[in-house]
Amino acid sequence: MSKNYALKADARERAGKGVARSLRREGRTPAVIYGDNKEPIKISISTNEVNVEYYKGQMFTTLCDLEVGSDKHVVLARDVQLHPVTDVVEHVDFLRVTPKTKLAVSVPVQFINDDKCPSLDQKGTLNVVRHTVELVCGAMNIPDQIEVNLEGKEHGDAVKISDATLPEGATPVISDRDFTIATLVPPKTAAQEEAEEAAADAEGDGIVSDEEAAAAEGAEE
Repeated sequence: MSKNYALKADARERAGKGVARSLRREGRTPAVIYGDNKEPIKISISTNEVNVEYYKGQMFTTLCDLEVGSDKHVVLARDVQLHPVTDVVEHVDFLRVTPKTKLAVSVPVQFINDDKCPSLDQKGTLNVVRHTVELVCGAMNIPDQIEVNLEGKEHGDAVKISDATLPEGATPVISDRDFTIATLVPPKTAAQEEAEEAAADAEGDGIVSDEEAAAAEGAEE
């Protein structure tokens, strides 16, 4: 699990679009802290700092030590709103967490033992179906990634969630089946490649460019 990152915030009393626009002009991003059966707290945070954390790509799986005045909160970002044109963070919802908090998070997949995978050794291709897997786990024990073992996998084999090493206490949100994360695809044979090239050539022969179509229409006239 990654070390917590830290942010400092200012409390704000007012909400609304006008207040939000004013904050953004000052380089501040409106946000809210909620959860743990406590009243929500409206805050603002540095736009530059929150953008740096967001674009690290781990904001939804890494806890934040959020300081608001003299109070400190351990939180996890659960929703981030971006500007539709600039992709600048415009609002963040932070969830208060405790050692008892359990929640669903999407965790990146890391494949291991590719050097012990017969399919890859024989020029096969790893076709990834899921780049992340949604897990239910403790908020204080969110993994940076889950490792999925490719050892012994042959052409045509499926790599399933049962091939993954999950942290203690974590379970997949999809719990009713051993779902596929990736498949091992054998290399194409010479005959397959020739057939695809022939199909592409045949399709290309049937394509008429705009210039050709215009020339044909002009000839008809």
